[in-house]
Amino acid sequence: MYDVTIVGAGIVGCFIARELSRYKLNVALLDRENDVSDGQTKANSAIVHAGYDAHVDTVMGKLNARGNPMFDQVCEELDVPLKRIGSLVLAFEDAELPTLRELYDNGRALEIPGLQILSPTETRRIEPNVVDTIKGSLYAETAGIVGPWELAIALAENAIDNGVELKLNHEVTAIAAFHDGFRISTTQGEVESRYVINAAGLYADKVNNMVAKPFFEINPKRGQYFLLDKNADGLVNTVVFQCPTKAGKGVLVSPTVHGNVIVGPDAENLENREDVRTTGNRLRFVKEMAAKSIKDIPYHYNITTFAGIRAEPSTKDFIIAESQDAKGFINVAGIKSPGLSCSPPIAEEVVKILDRIAGGLEADPEFDPRRRPLARFAELSDQEKAALVRENPRFGRIVCRCETVTEGELLDVIHRSCGARTVDGVKRRARPGTGRCQGGFCSPRVIEILARELGVDLSEVKKDSERSYILTGRTKGSSAPRAQLQGEQHATL
Repeated sequence: MYDVTIVGAGIVGCFIARELSRYKLNVALLDRENDVSDGQTKANSAIVHAGYDAHVDTVMGKLNARGNPMFDQVCEELDVPLKRIGSLVLAFEDAELPTLRELYDNGRALEIPGLQILSPTETRRIEPNVVDTIKGSLYAETAGIVGPWELAIALAENAIDNGVELKLNHEVTAIAAFHDGFRISTTQGEVESRYVINAAGLYADKVNNMVAKPFFEINPKRGQYFLLDKNADGLVNTVVFQCPTKAGKGVLVSPTVHGNVIVGPDAENLENREDVRTTGNRLRFVKEMAAKSIKDIPYHYNITTFAGIRAEPSTKDFIIAESQDAKGFINVAGIKSPGLSCSPPIAEEVVKILDRIAGGLEADPEFDPRRRPLARFAELSDQEKAALVRENPRFGRIVCRCETVTEGELLDVIHRSCGARTVDGVKRRARPGTGRCQGGFCSPRVIEILARELGVDLSEVKKDSERSYILTGRTKGSSAPRAQLQGEQHATL
């Protein structure tokens, strides 16, 4: 029996797992998908919000204020990219200027540092490409950008290295309470646990209802994005927001930590929690709204569009509490934006709840907060690259030309404790397929390397989930799958 089982391995579940690995506990981390960070975490705006937006009286507001400054230490310990670039909220009409003042006053009440209301001229000094008609802006110097899936993967890896057991492809189908805890039925068998933490994201209400009375609903809301090539780098210097409305924070334009530009999202209510399609009419809407903020966005540099789904709670605020109906069952639900920014203190709050109901937790003196740094070949100097290739020639074999990713990097991310098992899993960890050609050159080689390193047939390599396939059989007249033949080609330094 486990002491604690966490249902859901998104950014929140992974933060909780890592926080619990600080203690002498037997912890399991379950997820229905083939990898961690495979739900909301892999498709969002990647913003570390400064914390002025969510109201001072909400759980979201209080936790965002706490969470923002925690990212520097966490990302340094786990070798995850983080950039403090600041943010702007633009006012386009005189009628929106009071909204800037309300956000400023709310931020001051939450003790958010570095807030300023700027004139149009001051705004253009920071962002020369904003539209000429703006009336002012709110500047927040502490806002940042991060790699959300990279952070979740790093958290999971560090948690596993400190004793947490990761169980993927374990979709929870039922939960039953018994005298000493809970029996969790999954698609891979049963798991018994004294305590359960429900961090199931879009399905948190369904998981709650397996063991307790319904008291909240998750309402899915889809947001669609453009991702522009690195040639668009410099279009904006900060995260550029629009004045918020009832529908959300509006369409943003922002750099990413890897030098791209992201534009979006819209906000569309859905019934289907799995519908991550992009649609022409909504992407046109994103373009129209973004044009209100930034002049001449170069959409000819667009390399992909994508959609993510937010878990909007009926309570309008985060739910972080032990269930009243099922003692020992803790809900961590409705973690919508700014959920990423709030994730570190959410994990701390969960540990406080567990410490209380368990009668105290014992710290593990062997906990190591650091993970082994990644080898990012493209970021090295020429001298460092040459030394690395001499040490391991596989770092001299370029797999992804767009992002300059080597075979040595792929082997590293495949063989870590939370290693990649799919093409998209490799992509999220080492970035092959994220560049201009979107995997057109490197995907066959990635498939071949995965098959070789995992000891499986090429046809067994998945794109992402267990339900996604790439190869279905051999081509006519070929003695080997076409991907294998293509995989023999690679660039060498």
